[in-house]
Amino acid sequence: MRELMTRLEPPTVRQVGIREQLPSFVIIGLVCTVVQLVLYTLLRPPMGPVPANVVSYLLVAVVNTAANRRFTFGVSGSRNAVRHHIEGGAAFVLGLAASTGGLAVVNAARPGGSWLAEVGALLGCNFFAAVLRFLLLRSWVFHPRRIR
Repeated sequence: MRELMTRLEPPTVRQVGIREQLPSFVIIGLVCTVVQLVLYTLLRPPMGPVPANVVSYLLVAVVNTAANRRFTFGVSGSRNAVRHHIEGGAAFVLGLAASTGGLAVVNAARPGGSWLAEVGALLGCNFFAAVLRFLLLRSWVFHPRRIR
């Protein structure tokens, strides 16, 4: 294991402030949200709302974390990449819980409700989750003292 760790590329970190991080985070978030909603729409008929949300959310989570690692927080190299994805996954669990809760509320209020109401709930919950995710990624996962 130690041999593997010494062969991994050390991380290269480009120090950037929040003004440089937010635009990238927003663009990545918007693209990932659109992809997640498309996947959700395709998976919902055969799976139902909650399983479709879980699958679509998890598929997008890996891409989102990798993109934010590289472009938002300026980290490249393979060292700590697995840790970053695991910790980023923890941040995504909060978002998944929020979006699943939003779907549950919509479906409890109107059983068999419309796709549009579900997508509206997902958009609202995804926005809330994105704010939390940015704060967690910035202050915990990609904090400059933890990356080196």
